[in-house]
Amino acid sequence: MFSKYKKPTISKDVATATPAASNPKVNVAAIAAAPQQPARQSMMKPKPSPRPGEVAPMDKDKRRKERLGEIKLELHKALLDNLNLAALETATEQELKSEINAIANETLEEMGIVLNRDERQTLSQDLFFEVTGLGPLETLLKDDTVNDILVNGPQQIFVERDGKLQLTDVTFKDERHLLRIIDKIVSAVGRRVDESNPYVDARLADGSRFNAMVPPIAVDGSLVSIRKFKKDKLGIEDLVNFGAFTEEMAAYLQAAVSTRLNVIVSGGTGSGKTTTLNALSSFIDDSERILTIEDTAELQLQQTHVGRMESRPPNVEGRGGVSQRDCLKNALRMRPDRIIVGETRGEEVIDMLQAMNTGHDGSMTTIHANSARDGISRLENMIAMAGIDMPIKAMRSQISSAVNLIVQASRLQDGSRRMTSITEITGMEGDVISMQEIFRYQRVGLTPDNKIIGHFTATGVRSHFSERFKLWGYDLPPAIFEPMVAE
Repeated sequence: MFSKYKKPTISKDVATATPAASNPKVNVAAIAAAPQQPARQSMMKPKPSPRPGEVAPMDKDKRRKERLGEIKLELHKALLDNLNLAALETATEQELKSEINAIANETLEEMGIVLNRDERQTLSQDLFFEVTGLGPLETLLKDDTVNDILVNGPQQIFVERDGKLQLTDVTFKDERHLLRIIDKIVSAVGRRVDESNPYVDARLADGSRFNAMVPPIAVDGSLVSIRKFKKDKLGIEDLVNFGAFTEEMAAYLQAAVSTRLNVIVSGGTGSGKTTTLNALSSFIDDSERILTIEDTAELQLQQTHVGRMESRPPNVEGRGGVSQRDCLKNALRMRPDRIIVGETRGEEVIDMLQAMNTGHDGSMTTIHANSARDGISRLENMIAMAGIDMPIKAMRSQISSAVNLIVQASRLQDGSRRMTSITEITGMEGDVISMQEIFRYQRVGLTPDNKIIGHFTATGVRSHFSERFKLWGYDLPPAIFEPMVAE
């Protein structure tokens, strides 16, 4: 007999759901070791066929893995038949694990399947993740070394570790299994995904960013990407220790943020823009009122007075959508000292620039661009996309008076992330926005194992805002702006 978490009646159908039930005791190891037809040999490099009665180790492991997957599927059906799902809402983790083990052991006995201790523990853990978590993805989500999880159909799951993509041995049973996990994620945040609405953005319970696209748009199976949420926020000191930038650059950025310069963090996908923005926000005084606006809430500000807003897509009928621009317009009425937009990518750029120009100094945002000059061009393009007919000189004048500093973050070819440039916007010269680079990352070569060799250096140009820094109590030593002498 099971505890209160078991349904009153036990379904016996699962015991006959597999041919294994007809044998008193079926050993999975014996099944996996059974002879099979030799694989078709390659024309280029013929493989020696296995001796009679033998199976190639890789084929044996593959068959064993497939068989364990089939057993897990049957056990999962048994759990759905036996568990009292309503009572599970109040169950502790230990109680639930104990109940799953009990039902799994009885079902295995009814099916006549013998597993060793390690296999039973693995199956029990997988079943626990299926019931309470995200199935095969749960192990990757708990791995702190994984930054991104990328699913290309049920049989191919990649992860990013240290800036490099790696193929894992984690798989889903089939496309239906993957779709069930996707639906479990999006339904938890009140969204849906199907043929009529084949793509979705969502946020996991731990704050990780989730994006999915399902067939027929995804041709070879559903596509899923998860940008994991860092539980431990990286501070300025951590980034300096990692080599993302230098202490001199950190001192300059502290002066820039503290004296309320308007800052844009520019970079490509995965270059560390949000991480940099989080780190820069640590220089904001705790007495200021900050409002954050994001599509997916990722910022981790440590100040006391922070109001967080998140946009919302429209429902199936096309109603109820709240854009970043809607949030930004409303934020201007909420007496903010600073406004931080997670990423500016559309028509909200107009309101962002106006906020920077009308008393909300010290505001920050991120944009997608490959350099500071490209960042300015991107801002111009977004203004044009918003449908505002503005002369090019007036547009650039608006940008030059609103934006003071562009911080360029890049992910280099060896997977490392660096703050490759810090550029000030100093005004207008005719119809052109004038800029000056203060710091840059100078690349000098590659090591034999393709690691980039380089160093950070000042350009020798003194900051345009030096007097402002002095007035606010940040008198930076001239040595900070002196270029590094090559040895």
